[in-house]
Order: sequence, then structure tokens, then C-alpha cells
Amino acid sequence: MEVLLSSLTASLTELREPNKVIAKAGNQPVAILNRNEAIGYFVPKSAVSEIEIVSASNAQIDEFIKNELSQIDHVLEYLKDK
Repeated sequence: MEVLLSSLTASLTELREPNKVIAKAGNQPVAILNRNEAIGYFVPKSAVSEIEIVSASNAQIDEFIKNELSQIDHVLEYLKDK
């Protein structure tokens, strides 16, 4: 069984009337289902406007690269020939 990242759902048929989906959503994301399988998420503008975006400093980026990048080396190596 698939785990949904939202407690609200809507079908592709319901998306024919997006205003109703937006009204139902409020400030929450809505999982879009096709034959009971999540195919995407609809996130209302009001939900995104509440998110505070904070830029990372160069030092934070350098630290991330130093600490985390080695953990995905196998992925990068795999993707080289793709």
C-alpha cells in the first residue's frame, strides 16, 4: 500500500472543477489519485505562501557537500553513463 503525503485526496475527475478542489484543500496539499494510485500533489498557493524560505550560507553548503555528498557517491557513479 502506498503512503500518501497528504490527508486530502482528489480524483482526476474532481480536478475538472479545480475551484472545488481548492476550496476543499484550504491551506493543505491534496494528493491527486488515478485509479487509487497517487500520481501527483496539488499544493494551493496559500499553503506555499506560509513557508519561510531561508537561503543557505556558503559555509552551510560546503559543510553539506563535505558531510553528505560522500553518502551518494554510488548514485553519482551510476548516473555517469546515463
